[in-house]
Amino acid sequence: MADVRVNWGELPAGVRGAVEARTGPVDAVVGVPFGITCRFAAVLSTAGGQVFVKGVPAGYERGRSAQSWEVALNPAVVGVSPRLLWRVEAAGWDLLGFEFVPGAHADLSPGSPDLPAVADVLTAAGGRRAPAGVPPLTDRWSDLDEEDLVLLAGDTLLHTDTNPHNLLVGAGRGWLVDWALPAAGPAWVDVAFTALRLMECGEHSPESALDWAHQFDCWAGVDPRALAALEGATRRHRVAAVGERGARWANGVFASLLEAHVHAAAR
Repeated sequence: MADVRVNWGELPAGVRGAVEARTGPVDAVVGVPFGITCRFAAVLSTAGGQVFVKGVPAGYERGRSAQSWEVALNPAVVGVSPRLLWRVEAAGWDLLGFEFVPGAHADLSPGSPDLPAVADVLTAAGGRRAPAGVPPLTDRWSDLDEEDLVLLAGDTLLHTDTNPHNLLVGAGRGWLVDWALPAAGPAWVDVAFTALRLMECGEHSPESALDWAHQFDCWAGVDPRALAALEGATRRHRVAAVGERGARWANGVFASLLEAHVHAAAR
């Protein structure tokens, strides 16, 4: 299905009516352009306050799967992610309504005042055990050897997509949103993925990203072989998806982080 966004007025009347049965009349709408799988996303203002709503057509299986994960996991991530208020399925659409939290997408640049809040929410999220049914991280790759399977095993609930659009910072705290790609694995994996985002989006050096990672208890003593297993799996996956040329930049970022970690561990 093409990545076509619709606005509030373009949703079927039956969908808007079903939402307003939960929220009351909508007075104002501010569209949210971010999110890979959703086809509608907006902050709705009503007499009772604001609510963030996202949704997909009922026939869009990838989007429906992503939203079903968000529904299933919301009780497990209360406190680090906004509370799910309701799910509406009407007139060929599937919509989720979340507690509105004030904030902007995290600034991951060196020296950003958002970095402590990002670290705090990742620390809080990293202490949560994956609920039953969440797939192991290792299920994502079919080419791992036995050693890699052991190195990447764990029971922590992982987000796995900590890009700045999924990290909100406001009112002195952070939020980790959009739990559409969960996995069970070692807690340090989300720290590694976020360190990569610091390099990709915030222009940190590998050494700066590693310094940031070292504040997390779960990062202490991360086996370089384990980080190498994660780097190798993601590198091969990217190459298979977009080819050597298309994957070169992102794979180079991870390779430089791995190299810096190996050197630091050897000292």
